[in-house]
Amino acid sequence: MVAKEPMSARLPKANFGFIKALFWPVLLVVLGFGTYEGAQRLLPYADRPITKISVQGDLSYISQQAVQQRIGPYLAASFFTIDLAGMRSELEQMPWIAHAEVRRVWPDQVTIRLEEQLPVARWGDEALLNNQGQAFTPRELANYEHLPQLFGPQRAQQQVMQQYQALSQMLRPLGFSIARLELRERGSWFLTTGAGSSGPGIELLLGRDRLVEKMRRFIAIYEKTLKEQITNIASVDLRYANGLAVGWRAPAAPTAAQPAVAKN
Repeated sequence: MVAKEPMSARLPKANFGFIKALFWPVLLVVLGFGTYEGAQRLLPYADRPITKISVQGDLSYISQQAVQQRIGPYLAASFFTIDLAGMRSELEQMPWIAHAEVRRVWPDQVTIRLEEQLPVARWGDEALLNNQGQAFTPRELANYEHLPQLFGPQRAQQQVMQQYQALSQMLRPLGFSIARLELRERGSWFLTTGAGSSGPGIELLLGRDRLVEKMRRFIAIYEKTLKEQITNIASVDLRYANGLAVGWRAPAAPTAAQPAVAKN
């Protein structure tokens, strides 16, 4: 007599691995859909109109009112839909704003932090330079005529600013300030000092290269021989390898005596 296999041995085993493999993806889809639906239902209650604008920063050249007018078109949006990137870009187009940071503050506020330009010099006749050597153009330049005037190719703004800062530091101990610094198209540098306690302004012709070395040479010779005659010096040409040439001011013409007028 032949023994038969048990029924359980002959039936195929259920494949639960496939079900387990599908369980987690399906669960994640269901949870994601539920979260999305819940957010869509709650959004109208959470997304409030913007009612508060906070402008922060030390503002000397622009007013709060000017900022409010600039961002006004963006404030019709709600808390979640307001275009923060567009608002920041709009603010940074204002001439006196160097950097703007904009963020949401729950539940209905936008905070704006502004960094103003720091004018260090005039760039030509129509713009100002900040301390990074970047040009900006405010509407009115008349109030900044006391700043030094820098000239050069448009691509050389930062280079001219760096040279101005370096040369100013070297001249300051002598009592000189820089009134004008120019980089011409061919690469030559020309500097004019400001009139002050050390005397009237003089022009320094620096040439194309080794500006620091030439300035050191000028300082050394100035301290030894030129200091006592500074009021008579119009220019100093430093474009020589080992020396310099001094241009003297023309002597003032004597004042003609005024004829006496006889009175009756």
